Amino acid sequence: MKSINFAVIGCGLMGREFGSAVLRWRHLSADIAAPVIIGACDTDPKAREWFDVFPIKYSVSDYKELLDKPDIEAVYCAVPHHLHEKIYIDVINAGKHLMAEKPFGIDKPANERILAALNKNPSVFVRCSSEFPFFPACRILIDWLKNEKFGRILEIRAAFNHSGDLDLTKPINWKRQAEKNGEYGCIGDLGIHTQHIPLRMGFIPKNAYAVLTNAALERPDGKGGTAECDTWDNAVIVCETSGPRGEIFPMFLETRRMKPGATNQWSIEVYGMDASAKFTTDDPNAFHYTQSWGKEQAWSRLGVGYKPQIPTVTGPIFEFGFTDAILQMWAAFITEFEGKEVEFGCFRPEETRLSHAINTAALESYKTKKAVEIK
Repeated sequence: MKSINFAVIGCGLMGREFGSAVLRWRHLSADIAAPVIIGACDTDPKAREWFDVFPIKYSVSDYKELLDKPDIEAVYCAVPHHLHEKIYIDVINAGKHLMAEKPFGIDKPANERILAALNKNPSVFVRCSSEFPFFPACRILIDWLKNEKFGRILEIRAAFNHSGDLDLTKPINWKRQAEKNGEYGCIGDLGIHTQHIPLRMGFIPKNAYAVLTNAALERPDGKGGTAECDTWDNAVIVCETSGPRGEIFPMFLETRRMKPGATNQWSIEVYGMDASAKFTTDDPNAFHYTQSWGKEQAWSRLGVGYKPQIPTVTGPIFEFGFTDAILQMWAAFITEFEGKEVEFGCFRPEETRLSHAINTAALESYKTKKAVEIK
């Protein structure tokens, strides 16, 4: 089996998720090059220790020490948003392939500078992390979109919700501080997850009207005091959207850190004249769709089973979960990196440009209380 040498910059939660996927690589039955983690970078030595199970050659606190190593071919970078621009550009200019994290730059100008660096280095392969479309039941919804089974689109709703921030005793972290998270707040951290499928399917938002909420104005600072929370907790964006047929319809993009009862709840709903369908991680094994009997419609639930895009050793009678979606996302990344086609791929750099345009318009909309053109 071929292999690709990786370094991880940012050895926190998502860095460890990548490491766990690497350890499960033999779970895949397709002929895909295997990632091998040989470099780890984090300012916290204890975070790097988790990666000692891998054949680590370089364990460093300064990411620049990894970029001149010729045996490191690719990098996964999972760091706070204010670090995206500098690190991503340095990685790209060093000729290392990159799996980046959302939102791909703390704001629109940072995103534009990252994309400019990528344009100067066309041989570098770059994608952005977004795992939820790889659930098998969601694959059916994507296939229906590709084959225009919905007919004229009436409405699309995509959402990503959490409830963890309802705990006001939870100490503050960088995602609740605009200096590090960015002015987008929850939109920047969660928005690409809601945008991935609609943008890939060619649904182009023309304008945005946003309602933003900052419900927790302060949190414990972990030192016995309190600290200001100056990011948006919840956001609902309504976009006038154009479909491939030229039809205009509303698209709702919803991101919330405060939704009672939600635990990493991701969903997409498509309503059309000929059919409707929805998928949610609250019912991860099911594809919900409508059947029509003349003037009446009824929702049906199809149990899908373990039928991922990239074949694995698991049989189809079993269920699929979050860590499986992570593995599938990484398998899609490596498959595309090797120049092979995939049914549905990771979020592309050019799509991050439109994502930032949506997010920026949403901020302006909330300030002006008007719908804002996305440009």
